[in-house]
Amino acid sequence: MAPYHLEKRNVAILVVSQTFFMVAAITVMTLSGVVGQQLSPDPGLATLPIAIMMLGTVVSTLPASLYMKRVVRRRGFMTGASVGGAAGGLLSFTAIALDSFWLFCLGSALLGLYQGFAMYYRFAAVDVASPAFRSRAISFVLAGGVAAAFLGPWNASMATGLIEAVPSGGPYLIIAILALLAMGLLSQLKVPPAGEPQPGETTRPMSAIAMQPRFQVAVIAGAVGYAVMILVMTATPLAMRSHGFDMAQVAMIMQWHVLGMYVPSFFTGGLIARFGVGRILLTGCLLLVGTVLIATLGASLAHFWFALVLLGVGWNFLFIGGSTLLSTVHAEAERGKVQGVNDLAIFVLVAIGSLMSGSLLHHLGWETLNLMMLAPIALVVLATVWLRMNMRMAPVSAAAGAGES
Repeated sequence: MAPYHLEKRNVAILVVSQTFFMVAAITVMTLSGVVGQQLSPDPGLATLPIAIMMLGTVVSTLPASLYMKRVVRRRGFMTGASVGGAAGGLLSFTAIALDSFWLFCLGSALLGLYQGFAMYYRFAAVDVASPAFRSRAISFVLAGGVAAAFLGPWNASMATGLIEAVPSGGPYLIIAILALLAMGLLSQLKVPPAGEPQPGETTRPMSAIAMQPRFQVAVIAGAVGYAVMILVMTATPLAMRSHGFDMAQVAMIMQWHVLGMYVPSFFTGGLIARFGVGRILLTGCLLLVGTVLIATLGASLAHFWFALVLLGVGWNFLFIGGSTLLSTVHAEAERGKVQGVNDLAIFVLVAIGSLMSGSLLHHLGWETLNLMMLAPIALVVLATVWLRMNMRMAPVSAAAGAGES
């Protein structure tokens, strides 16, 4: 394991890089639906650029994991920041300047590639941290979103006039600049040899790993929690605009939502260590149910505020809980494929959710869209209860088998 000072330095690099990436992600979630609505010939396609970004993540997430297994984390992260973040931001800016919806979608796809690599920052935190520090290291990296909660909405609203000739284009230039800065930082990342896959190590087939109940629940919690969050989050700016709120108010709600997503990261790892993953996953589900209930009670600014804050905290508990659970099911040599399959499953659902968001909002309305989220939330509850029962029965079964032999 890395020396103490190197461990903290690596985590700090990942925290700042996560912040820069999250500014890009929050800008897309806050602004790209509105830009899509302006550029698209069909209102139902307003959130297609966001869905395309998620599709870009789906396509790149497993190859990104396998690529980093071959060339190490540092080079992979630098590739994502340059080819995905910098190029994607510049192409999105160009698309707005040319009033081209489909070019804007292509820029969004590259930003999805950026996300496909950046999603592994949290796993890199596990690689560079000691066993006792791992759950907190994941939390600290995700807590980089706290600074982004202020910078992202500010970028999406205040930087829109940065280039007067290209309204709404400025935020995408900022994305490109921050991605280049992240590339420079990540060039200094030093993952210790024990944190990189070693050649010649034996691994179990993915089918055997996938049979583990902990793997299945980790994927379900992460994928469903993320999909529910992204679907509601993507619909929020459009729903608020339809109710007469301006972009400054939309940015404020999104800022609080992102704070709800990432402020708990400072203590979620500690809560998991104290109460266990299962209780944290169930608490996350309860918070998401609270989101649905508040969203159906009204459409005032206060209703949006409470619903989106609860949505953020609920996502945090499910995502960090699922990530922590996943880290217990694989050996070092199996890391790349297990993390890749996990994030592939997550972003398949996320892409579907973001693609459906605009259409569901357009045809069904804000309240019905939220009510539909109760079914997938119930799935996570059932899966978590099943895992807890399975883990309680396992020692009993083992003891009975020992008695019979």
